[in-house]
Amino acid sequence: MENNINIKLKVWRQQDARDKGRFETFKLDNISTDSSFLEMMDILNEQLVNEGKEPIAFDHDCREGICGMCSMYINGRPHGPDDDITTCQLHMRKFKDGETITIEPWRSAGFPVIKDLIVDRTAFDKIIAAGGYVSVNTGGVPDANALPISKDAGDEAMDAASCIGCGACVAACKNGSAMLFVSAKVSQLSLLPQGKVEAARRAKNMVARMDELGFGNCTNTGACEVECPKGISLANISRLNREYLTAKIKD
Repeated sequence: MENNINIKLKVWRQQDARDKGRFETFKLDNISTDSSFLEMMDILNEQLVNEGKEPIAFDHDCREGICGMCSMYINGRPHGPDDDITTCQLHMRKFKDGETITIEPWRSAGFPVIKDLIVDRTAFDKIIAAGGYVSVNTGGVPDANALPISKDAGDEAMDAASCIGCGACVAACKNGSAMLFVSAKVSQLSLLPQGKVEAARRAKNMVARMDELGFGNCTNTGACEVECPKGISLANISRLNREYLTAKIKD
């Protein structure tokens, strides 16, 4: 049964990375609990435009939990008060009538604010460019499929590959660490024969690039795994550490 709620929003407004930023408060009435969080933001922006005010900038694309662009910090949690979902999959039924909802961008030195709730996540692309790929010739598709891969390794590689690079792990971490993201990208390749050839170089280069870009260190608090919308396991960080240490020992 559809219900409507009245809510108050405290939204972070910031013109660019140099602006100090501040919270602005808005009221919305008769919001359907069947609405998604982004639909609610659309309603708010429509209201602001009708009032002659500047709409709130926020990022989105697929609205299906695939692209990872809808990065919002809602009531103290990345992607809001639900588990294993992105912001676009969050629905207003998770909030109460009369509730005040606080909305912020990701807070990380590696993700500077572009405007309002939009942050620059190209740091993740730079980490991938440092080694998150296979450049060796693995043959045609039939040859690649003929390579023996155990089901366990294949399943783990697919689980790691489900990372959408949204940055929730960084936002949840008190250190702003990107270790869960990097470990997922390293794991999805290191578990497969095609990724073995460049394994040592990949681990060293991606970790070095992560450090250069201002992300913090991992102290195993586990917040990243809890808030990851795709349930990426901390076991991947252990695998990354092994890959990295093995590469350093070989050096």
